[in-house]
Order: sequence, then C-alpha cells, then structure tokens
Amino acid sequence: MNADLVVIAKEPVPGRVKTRLTPGYTAEEAALLAEAALADTLATVARTPAGARILALRGSPGPWLPPGVRVIPQRGDGLDERLAHAFDDAYEGRPIVLIGMDTPQVTTALLERAGRALEHRGAVFGPAEDGGFWLLGLARPDAALLRGVPMSRPGTGRAQLDRLRAAGLTVAELPRLTDVDTAADAARVAALAPHGRFAAAVRAVRNGEAGTGEALRAGTE
Repeated sequence: MNADLVVIAKEPVPGRVKTRLTPGYTAEEAALLAEAALADTLATVARTPAGARILALRGSPGPWLPPGVRVIPQRGDGLDERLAHAFDDAYEGRPIVLIGMDTPQVTTALLERAGRALEHRGAVFGPAEDGGFWLLGLARPDAALLRGVPMSRPGTGRAQLDRLRAAGLTVAELPRLTDVDTAADAARVAALAPHGRFAAAVRAVRNGEAGTGEALRAGTE
C-alpha cells in the first residue's frame, strides 16, 4: 500500500482521556480502556502494509507503542486544527490515512481498503455511529479541508463530508463503525472484537480483577 497510516491520540492518563466513560467507569479504569484501545489500534496499524506508520500524540509515548511507529507531537488548539496539523506534519509525498484511537475493532482489511481508495480518489471517509467519523484519508493534505469544521457534534461527519465534496474531491466511503465514547459503546465494541486487548480490558475491569493494567501489559508483550 502506497499510503501512510497516521493515528491521532492522547496519552492515556486518568482524567484526561475517555471522560465520557465515567461514571460507568472510574477515571483510572477509563484510562486503562483507552490504553487498550490505543494498543489494539497501533497493533493493527503495525500489521498493515504502509509507506510509513506515524502516531500524532498529545502527551508522551508509553509501553503500548510498537516498534516501527514514528511519534510526532500534536499541534493546535481545537480538534480541527490538530487534525489539519497532523496531516501536514506527517506528509511525505504519499497519501495519508488517518484514524483515531477510539475504534480498536478496526482491521487491516479496512485500512488497506482505505489506502487503495486513495489511488483513484481524492479522499476516503469512514463515518461513525455517533455522527462523527473514525477515518479520514486524503491524497494530498490541505488544511482548508479541516479547519473550521465543527468537531465532537452529532453533525460533524456530515459537515466534514460536505467540506470534502465542496472542494471538488471524489470521496470513497467506508463502513460505519462505533467509536468508544460511552460504557455502552465499550461493551458493544468489545463484543465485536472479543480477542483483542480492549475486550480483555473490558472483561477484566467488569470482573474487578486486581492488577488489571499490569496483567494486560504482560499478556501482550
């Protein structure tokens, strides 16, 4: 695949990630689930053929970072700016497929499909069940395609898709996926990908297992 793969994510620190998972989970449990989701996402990216694999990170890398993934810092204030900068900072002349850390059920087949779409289309778009989007691919980055799009709203996905089409881009669409935002989302996604680290974390937290984080990390090394 000629495209580069970029994951945009926050360091999984309690109280700073997955805050909508509380009060169903504690802040520490929510951070553990976020770490597991990020680890699964990065593992899938690492298995997918790509020109380069890059993590646009807000925070510092941890033991969940696999070999071969280059880290760049996030820049900008709002999510629209951080996305625009991630595309610009990661661009090395190849198409870019960007995903977040909220869809640990993503597969190599879906990522390869996105990359192949950019061989013939200007953009590829993966809508999310909550009205946002889980994937955005661009044949060539352009900050104007992202800046000013209202983020984290029910109409975010439609607004972003409209922006792409208004710019004259042909857009390939991927299947709709569920982002992990709420406790109900976590249960749904864990059921969709029962063999991943995220599903194991959901089960462990649900069962109140002591030392959950250490046990999960040891089991994936």
